[in-house]
Amino acid sequence: MSKIKSVEIKIGLEVHCQLTNLKTKLFCSCSSDYREKEPNTLICPICMGMPGTLPVLNEKALEDAIMVAIALNSKISERMLFFRKNYFYPDMPKNFQISQYDKAGGVPLALGGYIQINGKKVRIRRIQLEEDPGKLSYEGTIESSTYALVDYNRAGIALIEIVTEPDMETPKEARLFLEKLRSILEHLGISNGSLEGSMRCDANISLRGGKRVEIKNISSFKEVERALNFEITRQKSLIERGIAVGQETRHWDEVRRITISLRTKEEEQDYRYFPEPDLVPVIISKDQIKKIEQSMPELPDERRKRFIEQYHLSPQTAEILTHSKAMADFFEESAKLYDKPREISNWLTVEFLSYLHDRGIEIDELTLSPKHLVDMLKLIDEGIISRKMARSVLQDMLLTGKMPDAIVKEKGLEKILDREYVRRIVEKIFKENPQAVKDAIVDKKAINYLMGQLMKATEGKIDPKMAGEIIRERLSKLSKFATS
Repeated sequence: MSKIKSVEIKIGLEVHCQLTNLKTKLFCSCSSDYREKEPNTLICPICMGMPGTLPVLNEKALEDAIMVAIALNSKISERMLFFRKNYFYPDMPKNFQISQYDKAGGVPLALGGYIQINGKKVRIRRIQLEEDPGKLSYEGTIESSTYALVDYNRAGIALIEIVTEPDMETPKEARLFLEKLRSILEHLGISNGSLEGSMRCDANISLRGGKRVEIKNISSFKEVERALNFEITRQKSLIERGIAVGQETRHWDEVRRITISLRTKEEEQDYRYFPEPDLVPVIISKDQIKKIEQSMPELPDERRKRFIEQYHLSPQTAEILTHSKAMADFFEESAKLYDKPREISNWLTVEFLSYLHDRGIEIDELTLSPKHLVDMLKLIDEGIISRKMARSVLQDMLLTGKMPDAIVKEKGLEKILDREYVRRIVEKIFKENPQAVKDAIVDKKAINYLMGQLMKATEGKIDPKMAGEIIRERLSKLSKFATS
Protein backbone atom coordinates (compact mmCIF):
# COMPACT_ATOMS: atom_id res chain seq x y z
CA MET A 1 0.00 0.00 0.00
CA SER A 2 2.90 2.38 0.66
CA LYS A 3 4.02 2.04 -2.96
CA ILE A 4 0.53 2.92 -4.15
CA LYS A 5 0.45 6.04 -1.97
CA SER A 6 3.83 7.21 -3.28
CA VAL A 7 2.42 7.97 -6.74
CA GLU A 8 0.03 10.66 -5.44
CA ILE A 9 -3.35 9.15 -6.13
CA LYS A 10 -6.59 11.12 -6.14
CA ILE A 11 -9.88 9.25 -5.93
CA GLY A 12 -13.36 10.73 -6.04
CA LEU A 13 -16.65 8.85 -6.06
CA GLU A 14 -20.08 9.39 -7.60
CA VAL A 15 -22.42 7.20 -5.59
CA HIS A 16 -25.95 6.50 -6.81
CA CYS A 17 -28.26 5.39 -4.01
CA GLN A 18 -31.84 4.31 -4.63
CA LEU A 19 -34.47 5.40 -2.10
CA THR A 20 -35.71 1.84 -1.71
CA ASN A 21 -38.27 2.65 1.00
CA LEU A 22 -40.46 4.52 -1.51
CA LYS A 23 -43.48 2.79 -3.01
CA THR A 24 -43.54 4.76 -6.26
CA LYS A 25 -41.07 6.28 -8.72
CA LEU A 26 -39.70 9.81 -8.52
CA PHE A 27 -42.03 11.54 -10.98
CA CYS A 28 -44.94 9.12 -11.55
CA SER A 29 -47.15 6.65 -9.69
CA CYS A 30 -45.56 3.49 -11.11
CA SER A 31 -44.49 0.95 -8.49
CA SER A 32 -40.84 1.15 -7.45
CA ASP A 33 -40.82 -2.57 -6.55
CA TYR A 34 -39.24 -3.58 -9.86
CA ARG A 35 -36.93 -6.41 -8.79
CA GLU A 36 -37.81 -9.88 -10.12
CA LYS A 37 -40.75 -8.47 -12.08
CA GLU A 38 -41.47 -9.15 -15.74
CA PRO A 39 -39.41 -6.71 -17.86
CA ASN A 40 -41.11 -3.52 -19.03
CA THR A 41 -44.31 -4.01 -17.02
CA LEU A 42 -43.90 -1.22 -14.43
CA ILE A 43 -43.94 1.66 -16.87
CA CYS A 44 -46.32 4.44 -17.87
CA PRO A 45 -46.43 7.33 -20.38
CA ILE A 46 -44.71 9.63 -17.84
CA CYS A 47 -41.61 7.53 -17.10
CA MET A 48 -41.44 6.60 -20.79
CA GLY A 49 -41.42 10.28 -21.74
CA MET A 50 -44.48 10.28 -24.00
CA PRO A 51 -45.47 13.65 -25.53
CA GLY A 52 -47.97 15.62 -23.46
CA THR A 53 -47.11 13.97 -20.12
CA LEU A 54 -45.98 15.95 -17.08
CA PRO A 55 -43.80 14.72 -14.21
CA VAL A 56 -44.87 15.34 -10.57
CA LEU A 57 -42.23 15.25 -7.82
CA ASN A 58 -42.57 12.52 -5.18
CA GLU A 59 -42.78 14.52 -1.93
CA LYS A 60 -41.48 11.66 0.23
CA ALA A 61 -38.42 11.35 -2.01
CA LEU A 62 -37.61 15.01 -1.34
CA GLU A 63 -37.96 14.51 2.42
CA ASP A 64 -35.66 11.48 2.34
CA ALA A 65 -33.08 13.35 0.27
CA ILE A 66 -33.14 16.26 2.76
CA MET A 67 -32.58 13.75 5.57
CA VAL A 68 -29.48 12.44 3.77
CA ALA A 69 -28.15 15.97 3.32
CA ILE A 70 -28.56 16.68 7.05
CA ALA A 71 -26.84 13.40 7.97
CA LEU A 72 -23.90 14.25 5.69
CA ASN A 73 -23.47 17.74 7.18
CA SER A 74 -24.37 19.43 3.89
CA LYS A 75 -25.84 22.89 3.25
CA ILE A 76 -29.35 22.45 1.89
CA SER A 77 -30.46 24.82 -0.87
CA GLU A 78 -33.41 27.11 -0.15
CA ARG A 79 -34.46 26.89 -3.80
CA MET A 80 -33.78 23.71 -5.75
CA LEU A 81 -33.97 23.28 -9.54
CA PHE A 82 -34.23 20.22 -11.77
CA PHE A 83 -32.23 20.13 -15.02
CA ARG A 84 -32.36 17.95 -18.10
CA LYS A 85 -29.23 15.93 -18.78
CA ASN A 86 -29.38 14.98 -22.45
CA TYR A 87 -27.82 11.80 -23.74
CA PHE A 88 -28.80 9.18 -26.26
CA TYR A 89 -28.32 5.80 -24.61
CA PRO A 90 -30.95 3.06 -24.93
CA ASP A 91 -31.44 2.83 -21.14
CA MET A 92 -33.13 6.26 -21.01
CA PRO A 93 -36.44 6.24 -22.93
CA LYS A 94 -36.81 10.05 -22.98
CA ASN A 95 -33.26 10.57 -24.32
CA PHE A 96 -32.70 12.77 -21.29
CA GLN A 97 -32.52 12.27 -17.54
CA ILE A 98 -34.23 14.58 -15.06
CA SER A 99 -31.34 15.39 -12.77
CA GLN A 100 -29.74 18.45 -11.15
CA TYR A 101 -26.80 20.71 -11.97
CA ASP A 102 -24.58 23.01 -9.94
CA LYS A 103 -23.53 25.39 -12.74
CA ALA A 104 -25.15 27.74 -15.28
CA GLY A 105 -27.72 28.81 -12.71
CA GLY A 106 -28.48 25.27 -11.59
CA VAL A 107 -29.06 24.58 -7.91
CA PRO A 108 -28.82 20.99 -6.57
CA LEU A 109 -30.41 19.75 -3.36
CA ALA A 110 -27.32 20.39 -1.24
CA LEU A 111 -23.68 21.44 -1.39
CA GLY A 112 -20.71 20.59 0.80
CA GLY A 113 -20.65 18.24 3.76
CA TYR A 114 -18.42 15.34 4.72
CA ILE A 115 -18.16 11.78 6.01
CA GLN A 116 -15.51 10.88 8.55
CA ILE A 117 -13.56 7.63 8.09
CA ASN A 118 -10.73 6.64 10.43
CA GLY A 119 -10.37 10.22 11.63
CA LYS A 120 -10.21 11.62 8.09
CA LYS A 121 -12.87 13.86 6.54
CA VAL A 122 -13.90 13.00 2.99
CA ARG A 123 -15.62 16.09 1.64
CA ILE A 124 -18.91 16.00 -0.25
CA ARG A 125 -19.14 18.24 -3.29
CA ARG A 126 -22.89 18.02 -3.87
CA ILE A 127 -25.98 15.88 -3.33
CA GLN A 128 -28.64 15.75 -6.01
CA LEU A 129 -31.98 14.08 -6.55
CA GLU A 130 -32.54 12.40 -9.91
CA GLU A 131 -34.19 9.50 -11.70
CA ASP A 132 -32.55 6.15 -12.35
CA PRO A 133 -32.20 4.96 -15.97
CA GLY A 134 -33.37 1.56 -17.16
CA LYS A 135 -31.26 -1.57 -16.94
CA LEU A 136 -29.24 -3.02 -19.82
CA SER A 137 -28.45 -6.74 -20.01
CA TYR A 138 -25.87 -8.29 -22.31
CA GLU A 139 -25.23 -11.75 -23.70
CA GLY A 140 -21.87 -12.58 -22.19
CA THR A 141 -19.63 -9.54 -21.72
CA ILE A 142 -20.24 -5.95 -22.80
CA GLU A 143 -17.42 -6.38 -25.35
CA SER A 144 -18.54 -9.65 -26.94
CA SER A 145 -22.34 -9.31 -26.84
CA THR A 146 -24.02 -8.85 -30.23
CA TYR A 147 -27.07 -7.22 -28.68
CA ALA A 148 -28.39 -5.54 -25.53
CA LEU A 149 -31.74 -6.06 -23.79
CA VAL A 150 -33.30 -3.13 -21.96
CA ASP A 151 -35.74 -3.24 -19.06
CA TYR A 152 -37.42 0.11 -18.32
CA ASN A 153 -38.96 -1.01 -15.00
CA ARG A 154 -36.07 0.72 -13.22
CA ALA A 155 -36.36 3.92 -15.30
CA GLY A 156 -37.66 6.72 -13.08
CA ILE A 157 -36.77 5.13 -9.72
CA ALA A 158 -35.83 7.82 -7.17
CA LEU A 159 -32.09 8.17 -6.81
CA ILE A 160 -29.78 10.41 -4.83
CA GLU A 161 -26.34 11.01 -6.27
CA ILE A 162 -23.59 11.86 -3.80
CA VAL A 163 -20.48 13.33 -5.41
CA THR A 164 -17.31 13.55 -3.33
CA GLU A 165 -14.21 15.65 -3.68
CA PRO A 166 -11.09 13.67 -4.75
CA ASP A 167 -9.99 13.30 -1.12
CA MET A 168 -9.37 9.57 -1.03
CA GLU A 169 -5.82 8.35 -1.57
CA THR A 170 -6.19 4.56 -1.56
CA PRO A 171 -8.75 2.03 -2.81
CA LYS A 172 -9.27 0.92 0.80
CA GLU A 173 -10.34 4.44 1.79
CA ALA A 174 -12.89 4.38 -1.05
CA ARG A 175 -14.34 1.11 0.25
CA LEU A 176 -14.47 2.40 3.82
CA PHE A 177 -16.27 5.56 2.63
CA LEU A 178 -18.89 3.49 0.82
CA GLU A 179 -19.41 1.18 3.81
CA LYS A 180 -19.88 4.17 6.12
CA LEU A 181 -22.30 5.80 3.69
CA ARG A 182 -24.35 2.61 3.43
CA SER A 183 -24.57 2.37 7.23
CA ILE A 184 -25.81 5.98 7.42
CA LEU A 185 -28.48 5.41 4.75
CA GLU A 186 -29.67 2.21 6.41
CA HIS A 187 -29.83 3.85 9.84
CA LEU A 188 -31.95 6.60 8.26
CA GLY A 189 -34.26 3.85 6.99
CA ILE A 190 -34.35 5.17 3.44
CA SER A 191 -32.24 2.65 1.54
CA ASN A 192 -31.52 -1.07 1.77
CA GLY A 193 -27.95 -1.52 0.58
CA SER A 194 -28.25 -5.30 0.32
CA LEU A 195 -30.73 -5.09 -2.58
CA GLU A 196 -29.26 -5.67 -6.02
CA GLY A 197 -28.38 -2.38 -7.70
CA SER A 198 -29.52 -0.21 -4.79
CA MET A 199 -26.05 1.34 -4.42
CA ARG A 200 -23.90 1.78 -7.50
CA CYS A 201 -20.69 3.66 -7.83
CA ASP A 202 -18.66 5.43 -10.50
CA ALA A 203 -15.07 5.94 -9.39
CA ASN A 204 -12.84 8.73 -10.72
CA ILE A 205 -9.12 8.21 -10.34
CA SER A 206 -6.04 10.09 -11.46
CA LEU A 207 -2.35 9.60 -10.85
CA ARG A 208 0.19 12.37 -10.96
CA GLY A 209 1.16 12.78 -14.59
CA GLY A 210 -2.12 11.45 -15.99
CA LYS A 211 -5.68 12.62 -16.64
CA ARG A 212 -8.81 11.54 -14.80
CA VAL A 213 -10.32 8.17 -15.68
CA GLU A 214 -13.87 7.23 -14.74
CA ILE A 215 -14.79 3.61 -13.97
CA LYS A 216 -18.52 3.12 -14.46
CA ASN A 217 -21.24 1.25 -12.59
CA ILE A 218 -19.26 -0.88 -10.14
CA SER A 219 -21.69 -3.14 -8.33
CA SER A 220 -20.14 -3.77 -4.90
CA PHE A 221 -17.74 -2.21 -2.44
CA LYS A 222 -15.20 -5.01 -2.80
CA GLU A 223 -15.31 -4.59 -6.57
CA VAL A 224 -14.70 -0.83 -6.19
CA GLU A 225 -11.50 -1.61 -4.30
CA ARG A 226 -10.45 -4.21 -6.88
CA ALA A 227 -11.24 -1.96 -9.84
CA LEU A 228 -9.25 0.94 -8.39
CA ASN A 229 -6.29 -1.30 -7.57
CA PHE A 230 -6.26 -2.57 -11.16
CA GLU A 231 -6.57 0.94 -12.57
CA ILE A 232 -3.67 2.17 -10.42
CA THR A 233 -1.47 -0.63 -11.77
CA ARG A 234 -2.59 0.05 -15.37
CA GLN A 235 -2.02 3.80 -15.17
CA LYS A 236 1.34 3.42 -13.40
CA SER A 237 2.48 1.09 -16.16
CA LEU A 238 1.51 3.62 -18.84
CA ILE A 239 3.21 6.52 -17.06
CA GLU A 240 6.40 4.53 -16.47
CA ARG A 241 6.54 3.70 -20.20
CA GLY A 242 6.07 7.34 -21.15
CA ILE A 243 2.52 6.85 -22.47
CA ALA A 244 -0.01 9.55 -21.61
CA VAL A 245 -3.09 8.50 -19.60
CA GLY A 246 -6.05 9.95 -21.50
CA GLN A 247 -9.37 11.11 -20.06
CA GLU A 248 -11.87 8.34 -20.72
CA THR A 249 -14.67 6.20 -19.33
CA ARG A 250 -13.88 2.55 -18.60
CA HIS A 251 -16.00 -0.46 -17.66
CA TRP A 252 -15.04 -2.86 -14.84
CA ASP A 253 -15.24 -6.51 -15.95
CA GLU A 254 -15.84 -8.40 -12.68
CA VAL A 255 -15.16 -11.79 -14.26
CA ARG A 256 -11.76 -10.97 -15.76
CA ARG A 257 -11.09 -8.27 -13.14
CA ILE A 258 -9.88 -5.71 -15.65
CA THR A 259 -11.14 -2.32 -16.86
CA ILE A 260 -12.17 -1.94 -20.49
CA SER A 261 -12.30 1.31 -22.44
CA LEU A 262 -15.87 2.32 -23.29
CA ARG A 263 -15.55 5.81 -24.73
CA THR A 264 -13.74 9.08 -24.44
CA LYS A 265 -15.01 10.78 -21.30
CA GLU A 266 -17.77 13.28 -22.01
CA GLU A 267 -17.37 16.88 -20.97
CA GLU A 268 -20.25 18.60 -19.18
CA GLN A 269 -21.19 20.55 -22.30
CA ASP A 270 -21.80 17.26 -24.11
CA TYR A 271 -24.86 16.71 -21.94
CA ARG A 272 -26.42 20.07 -22.94
CA TYR A 273 -27.82 20.74 -19.47
CA PHE A 274 -30.78 23.12 -19.30
CA PRO A 275 -33.58 23.72 -16.74
CA GLU A 276 -36.39 21.16 -16.75
CA PRO A 277 -39.34 23.15 -18.18
CA ASP A 278 -42.00 20.78 -16.80
CA LEU A 279 -41.01 21.14 -13.14
CA VAL A 280 -41.22 24.34 -11.10
CA PRO A 281 -38.44 25.32 -8.66
CA VAL A 282 -38.73 23.57 -5.30
CA ILE A 283 -38.67 25.81 -2.22
CA ILE A 284 -37.21 24.19 0.90
CA SER A 285 -38.02 26.16 4.05
CA LYS A 286 -36.03 26.21 7.28
CA ASP A 287 -39.12 24.96 9.13
CA GLN A 288 -39.30 21.96 6.79
CA ILE A 289 -35.62 21.16 7.38
CA LYS A 290 -36.03 21.53 11.16
CA LYS A 291 -39.08 19.25 11.21
CA ILE A 292 -37.23 16.56 9.25
CA GLU A 293 -34.14 16.90 11.45
CA GLN A 294 -36.20 16.42 14.61
CA SER A 295 -37.69 13.20 13.23
CA MET A 296 -34.35 11.66 12.26
CA PRO A 297 -33.27 8.40 13.90
CA GLU A 298 -29.95 7.73 15.62
CA LEU A 299 -27.00 7.70 13.21
CA PRO A 300 -24.03 5.28 13.28
CA ASP A 301 -21.57 7.64 15.01
CA GLU A 302 -24.09 8.49 17.74
CA ARG A 303 -24.96 4.82 18.15
CA ARG A 304 -21.28 3.88 18.45
CA LYS A 305 -20.80 6.40 21.28
CA ARG A 306 -23.91 5.08 23.05
CA PHE A 307 -22.69 1.47 22.76
CA ILE A 308 -19.44 2.47 24.46
CA GLU A 309 -21.24 4.29 27.29
CA GLN A 310 -24.29 2.06 27.77
CA TYR A 311 -22.78 -1.38 27.21
CA HIS A 312 -19.16 -0.61 28.21
CA LEU A 313 -17.80 -1.89 24.90
CA SER A 314 -14.39 -0.99 23.54
CA PRO A 315 -14.36 1.69 20.80
CA GLN A 316 -13.14 -0.91 18.30
CA THR A 317 -15.96 -3.35 19.12
CA ALA A 318 -18.59 -0.58 18.99
CA GLU A 319 -17.21 0.49 15.60
CA ILE A 320 -17.51 -3.04 14.20
CA LEU A 321 -21.07 -3.49 15.50
CA THR A 322 -22.34 -0.16 14.12
CA HIS A 323 -20.61 -0.72 10.78
CA SER A 324 -23.86 -2.41 9.73
CA LYS A 325 -27.31 -1.44 10.98
CA ALA A 326 -28.43 -5.06 10.83
CA MET A 327 -25.50 -6.14 13.03
CA ALA A 328 -26.12 -3.32 15.52
CA ASP A 329 -29.83 -4.21 15.66
CA PHE A 330 -29.00 -7.89 16.23
CA PHE A 331 -26.68 -6.95 19.09
CA GLU A 332 -29.23 -4.71 20.81
CA GLU A 333 -32.04 -7.24 20.48
CA SER A 334 -29.74 -9.88 22.00
CA ALA A 335 -28.76 -7.52 24.84
CA LYS A 336 -32.43 -7.12 25.75
CA LEU A 337 -32.66 -10.89 26.27
CA TYR A 338 -29.30 -11.49 27.95
CA ASP A 339 -27.59 -9.12 30.34
CA LYS A 340 -24.01 -9.80 29.24
CA PRO A 341 -23.43 -7.40 26.32
CA ARG A 342 -19.69 -8.01 26.15
CA GLU A 343 -20.21 -11.75 25.80
CA ILE A 344 -22.72 -11.12 23.00
CA SER A 345 -20.38 -8.70 21.23
CA ASN A 346 -17.47 -11.17 21.42
CA TRP A 347 -19.47 -13.88 19.64
CA LEU A 348 -20.82 -11.45 17.03
CA THR A 349 -17.51 -9.79 16.17
CA VAL A 350 -15.52 -13.02 16.00
CA GLU A 351 -17.58 -16.14 15.20
CA PHE A 352 -20.48 -14.47 13.38
CA LEU A 353 -18.35 -12.10 11.29
CA SER A 354 -16.01 -14.91 10.27
CA TYR A 355 -18.95 -16.96 9.02
CA LEU A 356 -20.50 -13.99 7.18
CA HIS A 357 -17.23 -12.98 5.51
CA ASP A 358 -16.48 -16.54 4.39
CA ARG A 359 -19.85 -16.72 2.64
CA GLY A 360 -20.13 -13.11 1.49
CA ILE A 361 -23.53 -12.58 3.12
CA GLU A 362 -25.14 -10.11 5.53
CA ILE A 363 -26.39 -10.92 9.03
CA ASP A 364 -30.00 -10.20 8.03
CA GLU A 365 -29.74 -13.02 5.46
CA LEU A 366 -29.30 -15.58 8.24
CA THR A 367 -32.19 -17.78 9.36
CA LEU A 368 -31.41 -17.38 13.06
CA SER A 369 -32.58 -14.71 15.48
CA PRO A 370 -31.05 -13.07 18.56
CA LYS A 371 -32.89 -15.70 20.65
CA HIS A 372 -30.77 -18.42 19.01
CA LEU A 373 -27.56 -16.78 20.20
CA VAL A 374 -28.90 -15.95 23.65
CA ASP A 375 -30.22 -19.50 24.25
CA MET A 376 -26.80 -20.87 23.27
CA LEU A 377 -25.02 -18.53 25.69
CA LYS A 378 -27.38 -19.61 28.48
CA LEU A 379 -26.49 -23.26 27.78
CA ILE A 380 -22.86 -22.33 28.39
CA ASP A 381 -23.78 -20.52 31.63
CA GLU A 382 -25.75 -23.53 32.85
CA GLY A 383 -22.79 -25.82 32.23
CA ILE A 384 -24.70 -27.92 29.68
CA ILE A 385 -22.18 -27.25 26.90
CA SER A 386 -18.61 -25.96 26.90
CA ARG A 387 -17.38 -23.02 24.83
CA LYS A 388 -15.72 -25.44 22.44
CA MET A 389 -19.03 -27.29 22.01
CA ALA A 390 -20.81 -23.95 21.58
CA ARG A 391 -18.73 -23.18 18.48
CA SER A 392 -19.91 -26.43 16.94
CA VAL A 393 -23.51 -25.67 17.95
CA LEU A 394 -23.23 -22.18 16.44
CA GLN A 395 -22.06 -23.57 13.10
CA ASP A 396 -25.08 -25.90 13.00
CA MET A 397 -27.40 -23.03 13.99
CA LEU A 398 -26.03 -20.85 11.21
CA LEU A 399 -26.44 -23.60 8.63
CA THR A 400 -29.83 -24.99 9.69
CA GLY A 401 -31.56 -22.29 11.73
CA LYS A 402 -32.37 -24.86 14.44
CA MET A 403 -32.50 -23.81 18.10
CA PRO A 404 -29.37 -24.66 20.12
CA ASP A 405 -31.07 -27.01 22.63
CA ALA A 406 -32.43 -29.10 19.73
CA ILE A 407 -28.93 -29.35 18.18
CA VAL A 408 -27.40 -30.34 21.54
CA LYS A 409 -29.95 -33.16 21.97
CA GLU A 410 -29.65 -34.37 18.36
CA LYS A 411 -25.86 -34.61 18.55
CA GLY A 412 -25.61 -35.68 22.16
CA LEU A 413 -23.41 -32.74 23.01
CA GLU A 414 -24.48 -32.29 26.63
CA LYS A 415 -21.56 -31.91 29.01
CA ILE A 416 -20.88 -34.86 31.29
CA LEU A 417 -21.74 -33.75 34.84
CA ASP A 418 -21.76 -37.14 36.59
CA ARG A 419 -18.58 -37.12 38.73
CA GLU A 420 -18.73 -40.85 39.48
CA TYR A 421 -18.89 -41.64 35.78
CA VAL A 422 -15.85 -39.40 35.20
CA ARG A 423 -13.96 -41.08 38.07
CA ARG A 424 -14.46 -44.47 36.42
CA ILE A 425 -13.05 -43.15 33.14
CA VAL A 426 -10.10 -41.58 35.00
CA GLU A 427 -9.41 -44.93 36.69
CA LYS A 428 -9.35 -46.63 33.29
CA ILE A 429 -6.98 -44.00 31.85
CA PHE A 430 -4.64 -44.35 34.84
CA LYS A 431 -4.44 -48.12 34.37
CA GLU A 432 -3.70 -47.73 30.64
CA ASN A 433 -1.01 -45.07 31.22
CA PRO A 434 1.00 -46.10 34.34
CA GLN A 435 4.15 -44.20 33.33
CA ALA A 436 2.21 -41.01 32.69
CA VAL A 437 0.65 -41.35 36.14
CA LYS A 438 4.09 -41.74 37.76
CA ASP A 439 5.34 -38.67 35.87
CA ALA A 440 2.28 -36.63 36.94
CA ILE A 441 2.83 -37.47 40.62
CA VAL A 442 6.26 -35.80 40.56
CA ASP A 443 5.68 -33.21 37.82
CA LYS A 444 2.46 -31.16 37.72
CA LYS A 445 3.00 -30.29 34.03
CA ALA A 446 2.68 -33.97 33.16
CA ILE A 447 -0.98 -33.80 34.22
CA ASN A 448 -1.74 -32.21 30.83
CA TYR A 449 -1.23 -35.55 29.10
CA LEU A 450 -3.76 -37.26 31.35
CA MET A 451 -6.16 -34.35 30.84
CA GLY A 452 -5.84 -34.78 27.09
CA GLN A 453 -6.60 -38.49 27.35
CA LEU A 454 -9.67 -37.77 29.47
CA MET A 455 -10.97 -35.10 27.06
CA LYS A 456 -10.39 -37.51 24.17
CA ALA A 457 -12.26 -40.31 25.94
CA THR A 458 -15.23 -38.05 26.67
CA GLU A 459 -15.15 -36.32 23.25
CA GLY A 460 -14.60 -32.98 24.96
CA LYS A 461 -17.92 -33.21 26.79
CA ILE A 462 -16.46 -32.88 30.25
CA ASP A 463 -15.88 -29.55 31.97
CA PRO A 464 -12.07 -28.99 32.05
CA LYS A 465 -12.28 -27.64 35.60
CA MET A 466 -14.05 -30.76 36.89
CA ALA A 467 -11.68 -33.00 34.89
CA GLY A 468 -8.65 -31.35 36.50
CA GLU A 469 -10.13 -31.64 39.98
CA ILE A 470 -10.84 -35.37 39.62
CA ILE A 471 -7.41 -36.16 38.14
CA ARG A 472 -5.58 -34.20 40.86
CA GLU A 473 -7.77 -35.83 43.52
CA ARG A 474 -6.83 -39.31 42.25
CA LEU A 475 -3.11 -38.39 41.94
CA SER A 476 -3.11 -37.06 45.49
CA LYS A 477 -4.44 -40.38 46.83
CA LEU A 478 -1.87 -42.34 44.83
CA SER A 479 0.92 -40.04 46.06
CA LYS A 480 -0.07 -40.56 49.72
CA PHE A 481 -0.33 -44.32 49.16
CA ALA A 482 3.16 -44.40 47.59
CA THR A 483 4.76 -42.56 50.54
CA SER A 484 2.96 -44.47 53.33
